[in-house]
Amino acid sequence: MDLSPAAHTPLHPQQRCGQDLPSQRGYPLGFYVSSWRLGLGGISSRGACRPGFYKASSLDPYCMKCPPHSYSHQEGSSQCTCEKSYFRAETDPRAMPCTRPPTAPENPISTTNETSITLEWSPPRDSGGRNDITYDVHCKKCAGDPRECSLCGSVLHFIPRQFGLTYTKVLVTNLLPHTNYTFDLEALNGVSELSPSPNQYISINVTTSQAVNVILKERKSKDSITLAWQGPDHANGLIVEYEVIYYEKNQKDQNYTVLKTKSNSMTVDGLKPGTTYVFRVRARTSGGHGTYGGEIELETSQEDMLAIGDPNQPTIMAVSVAGGIVLLIFLVTCFVVSGRHCGYIKAKQDPDEEKLQFHHGQVRLPGSRTYVHPHTYEDPNQAVRDFAKEIDASCIRIERVIGAGEFGEVCSGRLKLPGKREIYVAIKSLKAGYSEKQRRDFLSEASIMGQFDNPNIIHLEGVVTKCKPVMIITEYMENGSLDSFLRKRDGQFTVIQLVGMLRGIASGMKYLSDMNYIHRDLAARNILVNSNFVCKVSDFGLSRVLEDDPEAAYTTRGGKIPIRWTAPEAIAYRKFTSASDVWSYGIVMWEVMSYGERPYWEMSNQDVIKAIDEGYRLPAPMDCPAVLHQLMLDCWQKARGDRPKFGQIVNILDKLIRNPSCLKTLANDAAWSGNSLQDPCTPDSSTITTVDEWLDGIKMGQYKENFASAGYATLDTVVYINSSDLCRIGVTLVGHQKRILWSIQNLHTMASQMHGTHIQV
Repeated sequence: MDLSPAAHTPLHPQQRCGQDLPSQRGYPLGFYVSSWRLGLGGISSRGACRPGFYKASSLDPYCMKCPPHSYSHQEGSSQCTCEKSYFRAETDPRAMPCTRPPTAPENPISTTNETSITLEWSPPRDSGGRNDITYDVHCKKCAGDPRECSLCGSVLHFIPRQFGLTYTKVLVTNLLPHTNYTFDLEALNGVSELSPSPNQYISINVTTSQAVNVILKERKSKDSITLAWQGPDHANGLIVEYEVIYYEKNQKDQNYTVLKTKSNSMTVDGLKPGTTYVFRVRARTSGGHGTYGGEIELETSQEDMLAIGDPNQPTIMAVSVAGGIVLLIFLVTCFVVSGRHCGYIKAKQDPDEEKLQFHHGQVRLPGSRTYVHPHTYEDPNQAVRDFAKEIDASCIRIERVIGAGEFGEVCSGRLKLPGKREIYVAIKSLKAGYSEKQRRDFLSEASIMGQFDNPNIIHLEGVVTKCKPVMIITEYMENGSLDSFLRKRDGQFTVIQLVGMLRGIASGMKYLSDMNYIHRDLAARNILVNSNFVCKVSDFGLSRVLEDDPEAAYTTRGGKIPIRWTAPEAIAYRKFTSASDVWSYGIVMWEVMSYGERPYWEMSNQDVIKAIDEGYRLPAPMDCPAVLHQLMLDCWQKARGDRPKFGQIVNILDKLIRNPSCLKTLANDAAWSGNSLQDPCTPDSSTITTVDEWLDGIKMGQYKENFASAGYATLDTVVYINSSDLCRIGVTLVGHQKRILWSIQNLHTMASQMHGTHIQV
């Protein structure tokens, strides 16, 4: 096999993991060591490999040292035997250290909600030396006596699944009420099935539907009622608090209130006199919520308008009647006489006349639309009423949990409004125990979204505020966030398709810019993708963008900002404008063309700030058209006045879509034409001495553990890696494979220059 630089062709964008390059097919027999770095090691006087070394094939010129946790006691061994309790999977290369099964998961947490439960846990403390950890969940139910338990069977529904979980969280539904369940959480890896010892696990015991037994009335007045109750007979853990729900009789669907207390009694104030209320109570333990106990109806006392026996009562009544008659005469007179005398006659209005609207301190000109910030309202709840439609909770059907936000769970479900067809929706809910400020911040996103109407902006269906939990209902985007969507489909789209996605995002941002709205956190993670691959701008919760974003970092002027996506003037001076959004859009372009790579790779935030200030800009992603990289560079002009407007960006992308031949010239053609110095991510090979330094130099430091676990301890061992090897050790992103393979070519080039010839195997 020819390993010269000419023999290595670039990885095609649509090549998938496990499909080798034409010149690299086949797994090499052993890991060969080039003579320019490693001498003859591990060879006995008779020419065979001595103990502690092995040679996978007689054709191999050199012996290899046994990898960790393995040994060879005899000369001439073709492989090393794993130590006791250590194993090698069938697919593991012989140079990979032997590994063992993981320990049990740790820190299990359960949250029960009547007949469903969420289980969460931490990864095992010891992974066994592997990174292919998965989890299985086994269930037993005990309807009565704990000694009489049985398997749960197939009636339960595990979301996303019961076995082979890659995340440390699962939702279990369809549980029986008033039932004890035991869930065994088991961690597995690639050698678990080879071990004769049973797999280690940790158990969680839960009880569903812990009902509060009795609600007792203590006393009532015209505007308050005091209740007392008894706790559940068999609580699942220590009772943390009680939750009291109440509403006016026959008004549950319109409005209800939830209160919490740690006591077995509560006085509910602020009620209407002479009104019947329905009360229900449930307990929350360390294992979650129980079911609501039997409801009880109580009526407040009547409020007397006038005290009986008051000597002034006849006089008061007479004055009231006389005042009413005078007022009636006055109103009738005003409607009869000319408007010049009373001012109540409305002037005739021209139906075609367009009036100026004065709305919360802003004049809206005819035909224009201006974004109104919810914080300009004296009453933020009024902003919600102005811009978001109230939806009856009975019209919503929640189906499954799809994520978690800062304020609570995010679910998918269906919305069926009267007279309209049923549609899929996303449902953000506000978790219990919120403060009034959290409620305002949560609903401010709805107040913002409700002002937008554009096919590339996430659409708000409405809100639920008259009952709890408070919810925001938006259209459902089947493919989730753009960054994860692209990572899962690395290399699967044509350039025109990617430009179409970019055009949609730019169109949405043009709409927002025209409304004088500044996004501040434009990034691929905040773009959602529907089933037709239409990209829509989302995440308008400004109150949390700068403070709670995982990509954010503190700036010298205080507050947190997503550094990698933010313009220099916004970082230094907190100067956010439409031009700073354009800078962020340039970063989104880079994310799209690199299929979701992290901007600036593993550079620290401070290094990013310093590099940008010194004039560094992200290089073109692999196979990126030159015209698109130039547009990125235009978006990254240091002077914000030199950056294009979103309208100009849309026009440029439209021209490219109409003339796809402009996209044929690639920005990295010159960068990869043999001069590696033009690529800022290629290190100087003469200064690299270890695998870790090499990976850091090509910005692939996140794979250090993968290479070490696979036995690639020296640069000599990596020069024969192909794409199949990279897939096997966990490098599955095609873009990352390309970067590593190109750098390996440079190592080959250095070796050939040292020996004056290409390496042949």
